[in-house]
Amino acid sequence: MMADGNAGAMAMMGVEGYYHPACEDIHQIDFLNDDEPLDNIFTRVDSAQIIYTPRRKPAKMVGKYLMGDMLGEGSYGKVKEAIDSETLCRRAVKILKKKKLRKIPNGEQNVKSEISMLKRLHHRNVIELLDVLYNEEKQKMYMVMEFCVAGLQEMLESTPDKKLPIWQAHKYFTQLIVGLEYLHSQGIIHKDIKPGNLLVTLDQVLKISDLGVAETLDSFAKDDEIVTSQGSPAFQPPEIANGLDSFYGFKVDVWASGVTLYNITTGKYPFEGDNIFRLYENIGKGKYSIPEGVSKHLDDLLTGMLQYEPSKRFTIQQIKLHDWFRKKHPRTLEFIKPPSLPDMDDPLHSMTVMPYIDDLYRGDEYEDEEYDDNYVEDIPLEPREVQVEEKRHTPKKKPKSKISVKKFSFNSCKPS
Repeated sequence: MMADGNAGAMAMMGVEGYYHPACEDIHQIDFLNDDEPLDNIFTRVDSAQIIYTPRRKPAKMVGKYLMGDMLGEGSYGKVKEAIDSETLCRRAVKILKKKKLRKIPNGEQNVKSEISMLKRLHHRNVIELLDVLYNEEKQKMYMVMEFCVAGLQEMLESTPDKKLPIWQAHKYFTQLIVGLEYLHSQGIIHKDIKPGNLLVTLDQVLKISDLGVAETLDSFAKDDEIVTSQGSPAFQPPEIANGLDSFYGFKVDVWASGVTLYNITTGKYPFEGDNIFRLYENIGKGKYSIPEGVSKHLDDLLTGMLQYEPSKRFTIQQIKLHDWFRKKHPRTLEFIKPPSLPDMDDPLHSMTVMPYIDDLYRGDEYEDEEYDDNYVEDIPLEPREVQVEEKRHTPKKKPKSKISVKKFSFNSCKPS
């Protein structure tokens, strides 16, 4: 519009080469009069007349998985929803870029270690790794895992008081301890238990996830003593905050679980600080207070799990035998639902792959038609041609070094 206006003005001023038909009947003086509406140049359009058609989302297959929208993003990569084209089960796919992993200290080694652990873990309260695919051309790795609707951290942030009802917190905490007991029985120390690494499924099953910094004990180790820790600062025990050379891994997980229980039931942290140095200083002293309103049994459990001396700290078995753990808590407050994805108002957590399925089977042929379930039933659905990332061979030619998607090999993660 501005270009047309400038052209009209310059045409009236006698500038050669500029002409606009809308300016034929406009006198130069009238054109300069701002009080008169310029209906001949600018046309007003009501918002009701504007029709926005969202861009069709192209279908993308990674192996046998049809990719959906992004569920979240972490320091290692993005997580997208997907659907298994063979079983029609919802999955979560963690997409890792080799270039990005190289920039993270021990990034490739942590991913390799996590895959190795998850492949041998099978428990209701531990996230299950179902498949691993690798795209050599794009240098991407796809970790296909169980689908979860949200994490405890997102659920806490969606509440005004940043905490859960006691009965709901109890439900999640008991599952956390059961899952942690299984990990310890397999000689695995998680080392990063926190609400952000605890996921929830649609049927409210808690899953322990993110074993990137976890450590597997040697089969011939005499105890659970370890020498490294890469967990979140606010969930570290005093022995780590004080810089001890070694510490007991099982008691590290118990402490982090105690901080997690404190957080989801009170909406606060037992130890805080303006910076990591002040935080570690406060943790190293081991002094904290429990807010008013906490029940006697919960107070006693938190005190046992947050004992300063690891030898006096509760074990998993002591936690399971505690009165608060064994008690059936009445459902007194409203259930906190897992929040919808950002920019989406979908409390039912519908599948985000539906538009991609529509594109896969319908394509552009029915793009301008109104979607009608009854009408679609009469249409023979055949998948159209889409770019599928899978292993391909070119006949009579030397195979290229880059393969679209193949089963993951640990050699692919070796630092180069």
